[in-house]
Amino acid sequence: MSLSPTLARRLAITRQRLAGPRPAPNAEGIMGVLRDLGCLQLDPTSAVARSHLLVLWSRLGPYDPEDLDRLLWQERRLFEYWAHAASIVLTEDYPIHSAIMRRLGTRSRPWSVKYQAWLDANQALRRYVHSEIRRKGPLPLKHFEDRAMMSWYSTGWTSNRNVSGMLDFLWTKGKIMVAGRSGGQKLWDLAERCLPEWTPRERLTMREVVRRAAQKSLRALGVARPRHIQQHYIRNHYPGLKEVLAELEAEGRIVCVELREDGGVWPGPWFVHKDDLPVLDQLAGGESDGDAPGWQPRTTLLSPFDNLICDRQRTDVLFNFRYRMEIYVPQAKRQYGYYAMPILHGDRFIGRVDPMMDRARSRLTINAVHAEPDAPTTQESARAVAAAIEDLAVFLRATEICFTERVPPAWRTALR
Repeated sequence: MSLSPTLARRLAITRQRLAGPRPAPNAEGIMGVLRDLGCLQLDPTSAVARSHLLVLWSRLGPYDPEDLDRLLWQERRLFEYWAHAASIVLTEDYPIHSAIMRRLGTRSRPWSVKYQAWLDANQALRRYVHSEIRRKGPLPLKHFEDRAMMSWYSTGWTSNRNVSGMLDFLWTKGKIMVAGRSGGQKLWDLAERCLPEWTPRERLTMREVVRRAAQKSLRALGVARPRHIQQHYIRNHYPGLKEVLAELEAEGRIVCVELREDGGVWPGPWFVHKDDLPVLDQLAGGESDGDAPGWQPRTTLLSPFDNLICDRQRTDVLFNFRYRMEIYVPQAKRQYGYYAMPILHGDRFIGRVDPMMDRARSRLTINAVHAEPDAPTTQESARAVAAAIEDLAVFLRATEICFTERVPPAWRTALR
């Protein structure tokens, strides 16, 4: 089976819920997006808004973040754990994540020698932290005393952060969970007090974890090479992936495809899940006529940590779009901006927006808009970019949008 790169891109975007009708901007819409994506990466940067909120906005449009809070902290249909980074994941997927919790620190997935030595030396700190949470939780980080016998040393920001390091250890092992937040600070409690009674408790073998997770990863990506699957969802927790993919292909659950362009074949193999073959057929039919399903493009802005682009190498290859964050680049050396958000226009990335939200003044400042060299210069595309920025402002509850002069000349009329 052969696909054009354009069709492959359209499948990826559709499976990411970035094309077609928007899901309902409510709790069930959020759950639908999470089921398709598998996880929402967490990041503390809030120059515009927290990344996980932006990822949902790109798909839902303006929605109420309190719906997400209710799913996390009241209904507990979601919880925070490590996926392809620190993330929000589905409680219904707990068997996958709990298998990884059990695996961490075992012979199959050992800690580093340095980390294991730190853990061995700080068993008393571990018991103290766990006991305090058991007796008094939920508790914030500041509640705990640093009783480490050996201090953690690194050249980075984690040096001497012994209590937070122990909390992270207990979290990754599934002993404790984030029970809520107060003023942005995590509140820690025992996992058994956080998980709802209906949480699935099936104990999966790692083989079954890889079978399930590989399919979830592939469906979220739409079309992918084995390395892309390995880097997505439960990143780097796919032992025996090659054999599992062969097994799934033999069972007909996934299909090997070729990506062909101008008579050449892209390096593979590439896979598509069988459940997405009908979607491919619909997309191959071209633009939707409004009644029949088909390609229904949208224009939106993406968080730098968006699931579609979190694998930078895949983004380079599949979309011919090189994206790198510049948060840690000195201001004078930045090319696109501190928190540049890619502009997805249909099946192409046509530029980047460098926004900054001033919450005290309810002002969204657009420091710059950059167009890709091959970006369309039509007024229609300019208006689509302007509409995406206005949609973001509505979500952020900004009462004004301020543009600088750093906008593409062809889009200037619309962006002012």
